[in-house]
Amino acid sequence: MNKIKLFLLATVVTVAAGNVQAQSQKAGYMNIEQMLSIMPEVGKIDTLLKKFQTDSLNTEFAGLIQDYNYRDSMLNKTDTVKMPASIKREHRQQLESIAYQVQNWQQISQNVMQSKQQELLAPIYQKIYTAINQVAKESGYTYVYKEEALIVAPPGDNMLPLVAKKLNVKLPMQNSGAAAGKPGTAANKPGTVKKSQ
Repeated sequence: MNKIKLFLLATVVTVAAGNVQAQSQKAGYMNIEQMLSIMPEVGKIDTLLKKFQTDSLNTEFAGLIQDYNYRDSMLNKTDTVKMPASIKREHRQQLESIAYQVQNWQQISQNVMQSKQQELLAPIYQKIYTAINQVAKESGYTYVYKEEALIVAPPGDNMLPLVAKKLNVKLPMQNSGAAAGKPGTAANKPGTVKKSQ
């Protein structure tokens, strides 16, 4: 009988401790893409990407066209009878490779641009995640989740204003009401997730 009472007492203490611990946990949510969109460095990245497109990709495409025309003229306009078979074969293979690149240039250049964009954005994302971790630690958040990733979530705090303050980034006027979590805004309802585009 004493063992049963002792077991019940231990169970009640364990459940009570678990409830106290669960109540003391603080949850927050963050819209990473929204934070990224207001970072001042993003405007500079757009400029760098346009310059990269002009200086690198457009130049590379012009070089491909020039190389294609050269190899095509070597095979079609010159006397190929005197040309060794190995050179002729090399020109044909190169011509086919270049033709493939030209035909698929839009996809190739888009992939290169996406890679360049990710490379340029990586330090900004790192800066944002570092600030989120610092704000979470300073403000006592146990859990921080991406607002975009959840359809239904427990109540939490929108950390965007705190992270923006930590990064010394001013929130735009149209977003400041929602970002501050004022009643009636989507930011005050973490279960309501807006899709970012």
